[in-house]
Amino acid sequence: MKVFVTGATGYIGGSVAVRLLRAGHTVSGLTRGGPKAEALTALGVEPVTGTLDDADLLTERARRADAVINAADSDHRGAVEALLAGLAGSGKPFLHTSGSSVVGDDARGEASDAVFDESLHDPGSTWRPTADKAARVAIDRLVLSAAADLDVRSSVLCNTLIYGHGRGPSRDSVQIPALVRQATASGVVRHIGPGRNIWSNVHIDDVADLYLLALERSPAGSFYFVENGEESFGAITEALARALNLPGPEPWDVEQAIAAWGYEPAVYALGSNSRTRTTRTHTHLAWTPTHTSVTDWITTEPEPLA
Repeated sequence: MKVFVTGATGYIGGSVAVRLLRAGHTVSGLTRGGPKAEALTALGVEPVTGTLDDADLLTERARRADAVINAADSDHRGAVEALLAGLAGSGKPFLHTSGSSVVGDDARGEASDAVFDESLHDPGSTWRPTADKAARVAIDRLVLSAAADLDVRSSVLCNTLIYGHGRGPSRDSVQIPALVRQATASGVVRHIGPGRNIWSNVHIDDVADLYLLALERSPAGSFYFVENGEESFGAITEALARALNLPGPEPWDVEQAIAAWGYEPAVYALGSNSRTRTTRTHTHLAWTPTHTSVTDWITTEPEPLA
């Protein structure tokens, strides 16, 4: 297939692009140009210069492609609408990247028993997101509805905490590197509040494998949580303290964390619970992830974390 990937220079999109190339697909990727375009070329990805605000470009590139993967900004509705416009009536695959902070809470480091499965978008579901996440969920539902409304083989892949080093131009994910940067700058590993909050997680290589399977097999209108286990931030930061040979972990007041990281990263990415379960990745796509423990990866990864 000829696959157009947005976010191709990013952590998820770059890793997915490399996996697609390994599988024999031809890949083009959106980039602002400059060194990032050169990095895509070096990988074997055709750079497409533009931004998510270039609606006409996105529509045209989607129309010319056999499939589209949106791995850029999960909250950019205009880009999604432009890509769907280019795919309308084609029956071609469209994979949209979301994130499981959509089920996050304002726990500030406390634990939660709430666990969400993939039925939350099924007809008759009474689940509603928080006000902070309503716009992202509306985009997810727009993508899912495109299966019936626009004849697009659309799917949403809702990633959990991703760990592991990226295979494309960007090496680092979001959550664990933020903890590492704070620890190396301050000399102390910290988690928000008591660190009892739990996130489902998954390794980047397993994520890339799943995108390839979804591209080839996913039924139209499918929603997937991308997860393979869960862990508390207390356990994650304990592993980081050992790996970095630093004191901690210590609790961090959420207001101090917000001042350092910003509201969204502190409250939703690092201080919340996001516990999810997938069955459809296995039943629909026969996904068999091979990495099982984020803490094992932290303590055994030979490449430096910082």
